[in-house]
Amino acid sequence: MRVLLSIKPEYAFKIFEGSKKYEFRKIMFKRKDIERVIVYASSPVQKVIGEFEIADILYEETELLWQMTQQYSGISKEFYDQYFENRDRAFAIQVGNVKEYAHPKTLSDFDIDFAPQSFAYL
Repeated sequence: MRVLLSIKPEYAFKIFEGSKKYEFRKIMFKRKDIERVIVYASSPVQKVIGEFEIADILYEETELLWQMTQQYSGISKEFYDQYFENRDRAFAIQVGNVKEYAHPKTLSDFDIDFAPQSFAYL
């Protein structure tokens, strides 16, 4: 099973460059059979630019999660702290094998009419 994640372009491209190996989330999909993430680079790109395998999903106290992931977070500690403000625990999706599309796709290629706020099951 796959899930489509909306990710800001500056972070989405870092996943395929290899400098971001963790995608952080406040909430996680409920289904346990998700194996791949389809990456939708949000505005202004607004294209599906590739996909990656899920190597692992971490759920830890926010400070411990940062300590575990900071080297390949692809974000600043300040951004991380702002994103998880007032949260005790947080999720990080560990990026496995990546596949960047030679030709970005549209949401309609995946039978989706509009970009999801967080994620959409495919």
